Order: sequence, then C-alpha cells, then structure tokens
Amino acid sequence: MGKLFLVPTPIGNLDDMTFRAIKTLNEVDLILAEDTRNSGKLLKHFEITTQMHSHHMHNEHKTVENLVQRMQAGETIALISDAGTPAISDPGFLLTRACVENGVEVECLPGATAFVPALVNSGLPNDKFVFEGFLPDKKGRQTRFLALAEETRTMIFYVSPHKLNKTLAEYIQYFGEDRRVSVSREISKLHEETVRGTAVEVLQHFETKPAKGEIVICVAGKSMK
Repeated sequence: MGKLFLVPTPIGNLDDMTFRAIKTLNEVDLILAEDTRNSGKLLKHFEITTQMHSHHMHNEHKTVENLVQRMQAGETIALISDAGTPAISDPGFLLTRACVENGVEVECLPGATAFVPALVNSGLPNDKFVFEGFLPDKKGRQTRFLALAEETRTMIFYVSPHKLNKTLAEYIQYFGEDRRVSVSREISKLHEETVRGTAVEVLQHFETKPAKGEIVICVAGKSMK
C-alpha cells in the first residue's frame, strides 16, 4: 500500500520551505501540483526532479479514482498547491477523502498557511476562531453575512484585492462600523503589511491606498456584552 503526503509550500518567502518537505518531494513517486508552471519553478529552485502531474479543481473529480488505485498498488504521491497547505481553499479535500475511504494512509506535513500568521498578529482573540475562506460571490453571500453577524468568535476570510473595499463595506453593513478588523497582505513577502482598526478606519485606509497581493482578513466576533 502506498501513501498520500500533503505537503505545504511557501506562501511567498522560499525560506519557509521545510527540510522535511524537500525530502518528501524528492522521495515520492509522483507530485500532484495545482499549477505545474508555478510549482515547476519551486521544484527547480530546490533541485527536485520528481515527476509532476497537474491536479486542480477542474480535473480532480476525474482523476481521484485512478490516483487512489495507484496508491493502493504501492505508489507514494505528494500533493502540493500553488502556495500554502493543500485543501485550505485549494484542491486536496476530494483526494484526501477518497484515500481515507479506501484505506490509503494520509500524512499532512506541517508548514506554511496564510491564515495562521494573519490571525496571530491581528491582535484579535485567537483562542477560538472560525475560518470562512472565500465567501460566495453572489448566491448565498447575503445569507452567510446575516449568519456571521451573530458569530462571537474571530472570523477569518480570504479576499482578492479587487474585492477588498466592497468586502470591508459589507462588514460595516452587517457587523457595524466599529467592528475591529485586521487586514494582512503579502504575508512573508517583501511588501508585507497589516492594517488594523475599525471597519470604517480600515476601509478609509484602502480607499486611499488600494491593496495589492494576497489578502487575509480577520474580523472580531460579536461582543457578548
């Protein structure tokens, strides 16, 4: 019986790649990558020559069965995403579930993921939190916001730069203008920045200084007072 390794990759700074991740990617029979062009650069940098195949949201439903069969036959496979930990707002869940259901061992290596440093340095309570990832663009978005308006735990969201200001305005609408917000962008990269304040203050900041890059937003939960 083979095995599936879920291998985190750097979210920006290549120095965040672990020795164990490099060792694993060198030793497996096959690497599944969300985008082989992006991952090819990473593998080349660390001189990893393992065979690589594409595995993304558009083809994973069709390939899962065959991949499980290959691991059942003894192959070891590593799954990586473009950045961070597989299955966190990236492909990985379907293959992991299929392995678990078919008795194939799954091992997830610890490593980079964007929401953890964003949460820890937000200054918001992090003993209890809820990860929302990307909210729906249209259908179900309002319903989700109405439900989250009663959430008392710190909430974590992934947001694309061009939707940041709209999202901050929605926080004001559904959570109130004084709700505490922390926006972290380009984590681990050269232009890393975290902006903290009320929803109104943070929105005013990014209205004058449009955001670029990868963004994680942490929002305080509803006060129980």
